[in-house]
Amino acid sequence: MTQLGVGIIGCGNISTTYLEFAPLFKALKLVAVADINMDAARARAAQYDVRADSVADLLAAPDVDVIVNLTIPAVHYDVTRQILEAGKHAYSEKPLVLTLEQGTHLRELAASKNLRVGSAPDTFLGGAHQLARAAIDSGKTGQIIGGTCHVMGRGMEAWHPNPDFFFQPGAGPVLDIGPYYVTNLIQLLGPVKSVASLATTTFKTRTIGNGDRIGETVPVDTPTNIHALLEFANGATVTLGTSWDVWAHKHGHMELYGTDASLFLPDPNFFGGDVEIGGQDGEIKALPTWDHPFGVANDDEARANYRCAGLADMATAISEGRQHRCNIDLAVHAVDVMTAILRAGEDRRFVDLTTTCERPASLSPDEARALLV
Repeated sequence: MTQLGVGIIGCGNISTTYLEFAPLFKALKLVAVADINMDAARARAAQYDVRADSVADLLAAPDVDVIVNLTIPAVHYDVTRQILEAGKHAYSEKPLVLTLEQGTHLRELAASKNLRVGSAPDTFLGGAHQLARAAIDSGKTGQIIGGTCHVMGRGMEAWHPNPDFFFQPGAGPVLDIGPYYVTNLIQLLGPVKSVASLATTTFKTRTIGNGDRIGETVPVDTPTNIHALLEFANGATVTLGTSWDVWAHKHGHMELYGTDASLFLPDPNFFGGDVEIGGQDGEIKALPTWDHPFGVANDDEARANYRCAGLADMATAISEGRQHRCNIDLAVHAVDVMTAILRAGEDRRFVDLTTTCERPASLSPDEARALLV
């Protein structure tokens, strides 16, 4: 297998995750990091024993094959476009872009240069969510006809020292946390056909509760309480509730209802957790665990964390000449779903989707093991 040289643009909080976990995967060789703030780049480079480049130097570096875009969502499109124009494969943090038009342009640009584009989230490759996928694909649930998902909490201002961008267009609970849920639903059920939603903004400002700016208020300029209906091409209908205006709740993360049984899934923001099933006898019980390596706890909080799995699968797919799982068609369709939800909330109407995609290939335990060192 050919290793790809990996560079990273953006040395903020999320960069430590990629720098920490990329060495788990044999197709990835970390080479350099870059940031518009060279002090931040040098600090990360020293911490993880890689090279600190300027952004321009990283884009031109001959030992870098793929660049990971960890900038803020507002500039994801511009930075990924620059990566492709520099002749490098690109992998972006979620969301890939903020508009369908941006995603379409990146897809066309990548195709014209014979380059790959991938995008987080890759948590749907986790052991728990692949176990749920196997249960559906093997017929344990019968046909999935409906479901409910809930992304609910108080928001990021209590713990994040610079939470401003979370409350601006391009973020909010739909575009910031929604990608985990929407992408997992697509890999489980297939593409979405249409959406409807109601959207409100409860609090006009948020007060920072951590760091050097504690006590400072930031404006809220995007909806923070959105309740959506998703109609899938296969006929399933799913309720998706996303809110950063909730102090407490007792909703499950994700439930899917089939003609033969219901599935209860853990948080799609993470790789592991228990998957439960309840059939005609009314008893809800855990699905038998399997030996999927991406369900094994491996971080300081005793959770399964294999972020970079999607990047590693893309690198491997390039060598093998196959489609990667966290591919641009999936990412663009997820963006289409999420931006349609926001438009539907503004206009109080149903919105038909204009994109579609294939379900990404499932990832078996053996296929996952093959990605690891």
